[in-house]
Amino acid sequence: MVVAPITLTTLSLATLLVAAVPIVLFRRLRKPLELERRDVIAGIAVFALFAMVIERALNGYLLVRNEASAAWLSNPVAFVIYGALIAGVCEEAGRFIAMRLLLKRASEKSSTAAKTDSTALAYGLGHGGAEAWLVGVMVQVQWIVFAVFDNLGELDAHLANVPADAMMRIHVILASLSPVTAGIFALERLAALVFQIALSLLMWRGLRAGWRGILPLAIVAHALIDVPAALFQAGVLPLVMVDGFYVLVAVGIGGMLVKLFRPAARPA
Repeated sequence: MVVAPITLTTLSLATLLVAAVPIVLFRRLRKPLELERRDVIAGIAVFALFAMVIERALNGYLLVRNEASAAWLSNPVAFVIYGALIAGVCEEAGRFIAMRLLLKRASEKSSTAAKTDSTALAYGLGHGGAEAWLVGVMVQVQWIVFAVFDNLGELDAHLANVPADAMMRIHVILASLSPVTAGIFALERLAALVFQIALSLLMWRGLRAGWRGILPLAIVAHALIDVPAALFQAGVLPLVMVDGFYVLVAVGIGGMLVKLFRPAARPA
């Protein structure tokens, strides 16, 4: 099975777009909004630790290694509840810890950052950008490489140690790639970036206001965002419906974020 050149081209362009957006946004907004690299790095570190390490370790244990929990979570309702909550608990706990430290530091230095939303935007670009790269770009690059080797007839030789059933799944996925899947990938990752910035803004404003209920609220908000994806993974909703919902919500939230930050970004 040969992956069509148009498919490879669109996959590559979609991957480059997702990789570039958080970087370009930071570079363009850094001076007018006084964004700090430190806040971006904090967001990257939190996603890498709490989502890629802690959350994955919990998923591996509860969904695979622990037979009792794996059996219970095989129920679609239980899986949807778990899938919606686990990311919210892990990521929002990390976001809460990091932003409390950032707010404390800004307050101690009497920095203007403690009175603006610039820290939330920078942190959100770091957190969401890390997600875009670690969950999206790096995975997509792998499939592009697989597709190139497959077109050259060298994929099976390069993956000679991969079990036959896993190799079959790789070929099935490669056969399913198309310009449409490339577009879906880009929309999903950009929507996720918008959601991460919005969640960072919610957490920052809650902490700045001293509201003790901000962590539970952020967890619930994050979980609600993840419900459609969990329903898709459980086989309840089709991908088209889930992605359509995410795009519509992301456009609405993105419009509000643009209105919020645009006045501050205009030169005097």
